[in-house]
Amino acid sequence: MRARRPASRPTTPTSTPAAASTSSRAARVRRPLGAVALTGTAALAAAGLIGLSAPASAAVVAAPIEVFADQEAFDLQPVGSYETGTFDASAAEIVEHWTGPARDASGTTLHRLLVVNAAEAVVEVLDVGRPSAPVSAGFTVQTTGVTAADGSVVPAGAVANSVSVRADGLGAVAVESDDKTDLGWVVFFDAAGDGGALGAVRVGSLPDMVAFSPDGARVIVANEGEPAEDYSVDPEGTISVVAVPATVSAPAQSAVSTADFHDFEVGGSAVLDPEVRIFGGREDAGTVTPESPLLFPVSENLEPEYATFSADGATAWVSLQEANALAIVDVASATVTEVVPLGTVDRAVVPFDPSDRDGAGGGPAIAIGTWAGVEGYLMPDTIASYEVGGSTYVVTANEGDSRDWDGYSEVSRVSALGRGGVPPVCATSPAAGSLAPAALGRLNVTTANGLSADGSCYETLYTFGSRSFSILDASGQQVFDSGSDFEEVTAAAAPEFFNSNHTESNLDGRSDDKGPEPEGVALGEIDGRTYAFIGFERVGGIAVYDVTVPTAASFVAYVNDRDFTAPPADASPAALSAAGDLGPEGLAFIPAADSATGEPMLAVGNEVSGTTTLFAITVPAAVEPPVVVPPVDPPVVVDPPVVAPGDGAGAPGAGAGTGAGTPGAGAPGSGNGAGAGVAGTSSAAGTTRDGLAYTGSELATWALPLAGGLVALGAVLLVRARRKAARLRG
Repeated sequence: MRARRPASRPTTPTSTPAAASTSSRAARVRRPLGAVALTGTAALAAAGLIGLSAPASAAVVAAPIEVFADQEAFDLQPVGSYETGTFDASAAEIVEHWTGPARDASGTTLHRLLVVNAAEAVVEVLDVGRPSAPVSAGFTVQTTGVTAADGSVVPAGAVANSVSVRADGLGAVAVESDDKTDLGWVVFFDAAGDGGALGAVRVGSLPDMVAFSPDGARVIVANEGEPAEDYSVDPEGTISVVAVPATVSAPAQSAVSTADFHDFEVGGSAVLDPEVRIFGGREDAGTVTPESPLLFPVSENLEPEYATFSADGATAWVSLQEANALAIVDVASATVTEVVPLGTVDRAVVPFDPSDRDGAGGGPAIAIGTWAGVEGYLMPDTIASYEVGGSTYVVTANEGDSRDWDGYSEVSRVSALGRGGVPPVCATSPAAGSLAPAALGRLNVTTANGLSADGSCYETLYTFGSRSFSILDASGQQVFDSGSDFEEVTAAAAPEFFNSNHTESNLDGRSDDKGPEPEGVALGEIDGRTYAFIGFERVGGIAVYDVTVPTAASFVAYVNDRDFTAPPADASPAALSAAGDLGPEGLAFIPAADSATGEPMLAVGNEVSGTTTLFAITVPAAVEPPVVVPPVDPPVVVDPPVVAPGDGAGAPGAGAGTGAGTPGAGAPGSGNGAGAGVAGTSSAAGTTRDGLAYTGSELATWALPLAGGLVALGAVLLVRARRKAARLRG
């Protein structure tokens, strides 16, 4: 997650309800893995069995791209979106949901989304009481001009980076100073209020992420401490732990404790694993001077990115993205107890597409394959945690990030190695024979790692990110990785726009860099199972995995609310609306108990399109199988009574007539029954076959199961139709 500077003011924000237009929405296309087909409700609509009349809307596109592993087990559908009208300026980044009572005596339940709008350096407040039509609450959270507990004042140029809210409405915003290398703040507010600040405390440099502990007693802040562009200053990365009041109020400055990395410096009490990437600081940039000595190279180098707590709040895990590591923090003492390297993915085993020019004539193509001599650093951005059987597991979105500043950059294409004083690829490297543009030549790699012992050439090529998500145990050891799933799924879902960028629609545009670029992750429990929702920053869309069993996570769905045929070339509001969601950044799972619809939802902030979109989550209700009455075997043959033609007085049987008889009870019908009785001369006897009347047992063998099946199908369609209507009503 990169901090952004405020841009020009956006146009007037608009709400885009899914039911705001009278035009019809196209039938949804669900693409099973390995095939493209109309299935589920879309198939029924195509067959004319049901009608889909959900109107189209801006931002929520007419036909989201969908891939479902089990097409009937899980549904994820965009239902409403809020647009800022600001393009490619991070106008919708981090999202947080809160529901609770209003502070007045009205008894009103508030449903609010807090959205970080970095373009305006504010936190917008949205009313999502109708998820199909989210609207502005009419105010933003005050983050500047606030006097902090240490006497400092948050300056007008400060930037909001992250927001978190406690169950009672106490909210916290991580605010970066107008000079990002200066110390930042956490500003507190009431989510049920009108946006006014309750106070603030001072924390570390560039506070990039903030989160409440599960019990609400503490706030943790990842202070990234990025360098200045010219490396004249490189602040230490730190982690702030703030004890917060039990009431909706701001804490004192004395409530702030700071965890640093001094113990991992040379001569410190802790040993730093050599696999943790320590590089690219002021020493490499050449800005260390006698007047500004390098006292804490490890602390300056490590840049905390994202944090998550254990269920009891005693332990926190913090991603150190550029260092490809995870910090483990003892919360009570605010101490980093361990820094764990996260390793790499071997591209000789796990396939990926490394080039945007691997097609015919040097053009783009889908070419997912294995490549010897290439390793991918995981470098997670967002992380989240959950508990299984008393053990904590950490889920990581392995985006990848580089140090790429004016004063120092580690990024190079493979084809540029060996030029400008940069060492070449070793002739003995397994990658040496794959340096053409259609192979590895276009791939972006780091120059900081992979050198031979004498530093003369690169034995191994290391990329940024693994294009996957991982599950780690509490010690930071990997128990699951999605491997090549993300590229394979997106290739099947939208083959003409595989590895597209987010600011334009193209094929293969990001293959030479970080592919789909998984950045955001949220966890949620639905019907007793735990799911991970992972957002792809570049190609777009949300992947869903069942992570109930951490060692055996499984793909469930991929949904992308994007229309690739409507590229936002002119950045006009109309173009943005037609293109849908671009650049998903932050995700928030909304449990059913907190949702305005009574069903779980997912909120997604999209930094390029400037949209915040709500997705409805539906797990179809189980339908009881029909009860089948076994036939009488062998049938009992009796002589039919003599009756007047057409009086419906059939003999006792298992039939259900339309007259006044007792259905299925064997009583004679008194009207034109169509029962499954024994043979007779009235219409109740059914029809004949080869001159012989059907018996009651013969009819029962197919009529009753067929009727039961039709009833079950009707129940399924009714449940889905009602849920669909409820989502559209918001």
